[in-house]
Amino acid sequence: MTRTGTTTAQLRRALRREVPSTVGLLADEHDFTAMRRYRTFPFDDHTTYLRQAEALLKTLAGQGGHTTVTLFDPEEYAAWCTETALDPDHPTSRSRFTAHLSATGARVTYTGQPLTTLLPELVDTAVRHATWQYATTVLATTGPCATCGEDIGRAAFERAGRLLARLLEAAGPGTHHLVCSVPAGDDQLLAILHTDGTTPPEDSTGTEFTAVLAAGIALAAPAGLVLRTSTPGTRDRLHGWRLTDGTLTPLTEAEVFAAYCTDARTGEPLSPEPGVDYRAGFPLTPDLDDGHPLHH
Repeated sequence: MTRTGTTTAQLRRALRREVPSTVGLLADEHDFTAMRRYRTFPFDDHTTYLRQAEALLKTLAGQGGHTTVTLFDPEEYAAWCTETALDPDHPTSRSRFTAHLSATGARVTYTGQPLTTLLPELVDTAVRHATWQYATTVLATTGPCATCGEDIGRAAFERAGRLLARLLEAAGPGTHHLVCSVPAGDDQLLAILHTDGTTPPEDSTGTEFTAVLAAGIALAAPAGLVLRTSTPGTRDRLHGWRLTDGTLTPLTEAEVFAAYCTDARTGEPLSPEPGVDYRAGFPLTPDLDDGHPLHH
């Protein structure tokens, strides 16, 4: 007993509640199968693995501590083990990698939500995190403009912020849902922004969206941006733009319709969505600060 009357076991349990926990999850069957190549990985099927993982999360939550969940990527794990000269076929290595992810990767706080809710949220968070990392890397490494010598990444981010502000202001009142798509190598950067205002939100979603749009400007990529506006009592309105020379050029009504009503994977036509008007993108007020296109 301590002098306060608290036993050593009680003190240890109290201390345990102040130690955060991180669980690395294999979200899909493909990643689970990749981990089965390791002899020390004890699970045979993904369903049992997820059931045991959920039981562990509930136990940790029941102890009163702070628990987060991160996405365990087998390919990233194997590369990390090579870099750190650790044996990937060892539980300690998996534990150390999870600790590494808790400091550097995308994480979701576990609050008792079922895995059917947690896993999609975790995957979405991981995709957003990877997109943010790629976009910021592009902006940090594009170098100076060959025309004026200005840092392309900084100038592109500032320009993207002005474009977004002018777009929302011109869109007017309503609930706005924006999607920006930027081709990047063999992949596609995708950013989504949802706002009820006519000015860009100052939270992380606004910054992420601006960074992806800025990456498109910095790469001079054939990016696209679409806006859906909902106002009570009226039909939803869809508008679209393409990124050209560092600014947003309106699409025609036919181009907006084609973009929304064509299956991107097969090229087959899709039925128009009921209750929606497909409209041309509206022109944005020129900004003298936009200046010339940024060139490497």
